[in-house]
Amino acid sequence: MVMRKHGWLGVYAVAYLVFLYAPVLLLPLFAFNDGTIIAFPLKGFSTRWFEELWQTAAVHRAVENSLYVGLATAVISTTLGIFAARAGARYAFPGKRGILGFIMLPLVLPEIIIATSLLVVLVQLGFGLSLGLVVLGHVLLCLPFSISILNASFQGFDRNLEEASQDLGESALMTFWRVTLPLVTPGIIASLLISFTISLDEFIIAFFLTGTEPTLPVYIWSQLRFTAKLPSMMALGFLLLLFSLVLLVTAEYFRRRSRARASGGDPSGGMM
Repeated sequence: MVMRKHGWLGVYAVAYLVFLYAPVLLLPLFAFNDGTIIAFPLKGFSTRWFEELWQTAAVHRAVENSLYVGLATAVISTTLGIFAARAGARYAFPGKRGILGFIMLPLVLPEIIIATSLLVVLVQLGFGLSLGLVVLGHVLLCLPFSISILNASFQGFDRNLEEASQDLGESALMTFWRVTLPLVTPGIIASLLISFTISLDEFIIAFFLTGTEPTLPVYIWSQLRFTAKLPSMMALGFLLLLFSLVLLVTAEYFRRRSRARASGGDPSGGMM
């Protein structure tokens, strides 16, 4: 009976994944299709849409903007996440649960609410729409993910190592720099990659807060209204999908490695 139940669960899981990702599998088909219309039957194999992307200056600027926003978001979110995760795992202070719960609130709030609120507040404060505001919005969105990843690293950290370092005459700051950070490095790398990936793919906040310099998702959305641009956008979406998958797989590897190191298990996390 248990085996039958698990069998149906496996069928459901496979059907769910097929339903969820089947549209994504169409990206490479139309990205390499020679036809200008996104429809079957396919016309033939061609790489001209990728060549068109390479020659489009607007795409290059959008990629540069997304890289700037993504890197800034990843660094700021991870830096703040290190402090918050360490404080949450190491210290007890008044209102700890409430403060941490407030920080994690963007996980359950709709992005449209966050974007609208940020737009109203920041404009009222006199800020102009820019990539800097997009970074602030993405930090707000990515910080809970960063804290969740780093919290596991700090929760499993052996405090005796820090105490031994200080007993040997090292200061608290240098102990954190030389002992604590190297041991939680896999979690830090995972946080950087996850935050960068979320920022790279995020659309709603970027759409509300960006000015005249759109990020890559905003640029893709602006081109979808033109039928002639659809094939090249398929090619761009395919490249963005591959890049995101590589980042996510790498981040998951480091996340599992950090968890295994904290628990003293297999550093590969069972991925091999």
